Amino acid sequence: MNVEVTPLPGIGVRKDFPLKNNRRVGVIDHRDGTLDLIIGKPDNPDVTDQIPLTRREAALLANLLGAPQVVAQLQEEHREFDGVTTRQLTVRGGSPYDGRPLGDTQMRTRTKSSIVAVVRAGHAIASPGPDFVFNAFDVLIVVGTAEGLEAAAVILTDG
Repeated sequence: MNVEVTPLPGIGVRKDFPLKNNRRVGVIDHRDGTLDLIIGKPDNPDVTDQIPLTRREAALLANLLGAPQVVAQLQEEHREFDGVTTRQLTVRGGSPYDGRPLGDTQMRTRTKSSIVAVVRAGHAIASPGPDFVFNAFDVLIVVGTAEGLEAAAVILTDG
């Protein structure tokens, strides 16, 4: 699928792609750093509804769209291994680890679970190292036992 990039002089850049139902979806990335989600009308894909998003809203939406695909792929790969599970956990605003490095969690030592990827603003960051600093709304892809994943969720919430 090709993303069409259209310069909008004095405004920014429009990036969109066609959907199966003759609609288009994408974003307008404004020069001032703001973003608009755009959704084409079903009867005329050149006419769009525009929804302004803050950077935080755009990052959260990107995580919602990107993280489930990473989790599904890992679950498929681990299906043959009994007792190994993959789960996504979100670093919430106010988490004791918002703004702190992964190493501070001591996740593997404390839970026997591993953070194998972080989805930030829709982009998967594979194998983050101990110096990787978490941000609120990062979605962590964690692999381990069911008990280990529950313990990981508690650590991210309570410290």
